[in-house]
Amino acid sequence: QVQLVESGGGLVQAGGSLRLSCVASGGFFSTYTMGWFRQAPGKEREFVAGISWSGGRTAFSDSVRGRFTISRDNAKNSVYLQMNSLKPEDTAVYYCTASSRVSEVAITTTLYNYWGQGTQVTVSS
Repeated sequence: QVQLVESGGGLVQAGGSLRLSCVASGGFFSTYTMGWFRQAPGKEREFVAGISWSGGRTAFSDSVRGRFTISRDNAKNSVYLQMNSLKPEDTAVYYCTASSRVSEVAITTTLYNYWGQGTQVTVSS
């Protein structure tokens, strides 16, 4: 069974930065497509960023493109989300997710089969 544990969330002022980390245990991390989703109160969970198993392909939602970057270190079973120029609308619980179902970047929740517990990111204005 794959377990994903996120860290790095917190409270930051608008314009600031945070780096989220996700460490995986179990399974075959280097073969998984990885992603980050977020969910704000009263809203559906939405795609933020994704990265292919090799790290060679990435994808971002329109709302974060140019501000966020995603990377992975297969030797450390870890994936990262660097968030810059944060805005109050980025406030949400951020979830790390893994997919053994697809080899390329996936942007829909149904393609991911492992999820972390989430880490809260709050951006104050």
